[in-house]
Amino acid sequence: MTQARLVVELPDGPWAADVSREFPEATFRVIAALPGDGPGFALVWITAPDVEAVLEAMEAHPAVTDTSVMGRSDHEVTVQFETSAPLLLLAAKRSGVPIEMPVEISDGEATIDITGAHDRIAELGRQFDELGLEFRVKHVRDRLEASQLLTETEQDLLLRAVEAGYYDTPRSCSLTDLADSAGVAKSTCSEALHRAEEIAVKRFVEDLPPQADVDETPQ
Repeated sequence: MTQARLVVELPDGPWAADVSREFPEATFRVIAALPGDGPGFALVWITAPDVEAVLEAMEAHPAVTDTSVMGRSDHEVTVQFETSAPLLLLAAKRSGVPIEMPVEISDGEATIDITGAHDRIAELGRQFDELGLEFRVKHVRDRLEASQLLTETEQDLLLRAVEAGYYDTPRSCSLTDLADSAGVAKSTCSEALHRAEEIAVKRFVEDLPPQADVDETPQ
């Protein structure tokens, strides 16, 4: 399978484009979405310095036909809504490529992750073009299954470790116990687990929602 991350520039008109450009400091994370033959339904988590103003702009937008606040605090709100112009979902439906959630939208741009056959992803790009959605590719790579990344020994030790409680808190199985049960040297067990853990953590991080770049320049 091919995995890609795209940044889509939303045209004026859809609520997410207009409201996110009006409030560029706000971040909109669509955490669930369901396209329909007409309107689309979704759940969005909004974070912003003035979340009430953002919510008011969203509710007043002509493309949003219904809203229901599911929860809120000083700087965030979760809203279930119905919209008449779900362009990203329409493109995904036409191409047969599901868009992975969450989708992050900020200042008129949506960052999306997709996984599928190469020809399907290419078709999604053509659908974006037909709908007038400009986009750029952040990365494209082949996505291997977890079982393809680990050796048989690493898979066995990782499964044994989980089942024996090695990763529980507090730990109920020591590295020595784990090595003895697998019939391998303690050093071999440690090295194999470390590599398996590295792969598991990196895969987990890859699947996290995109984060804004952090300026680490000293002040």
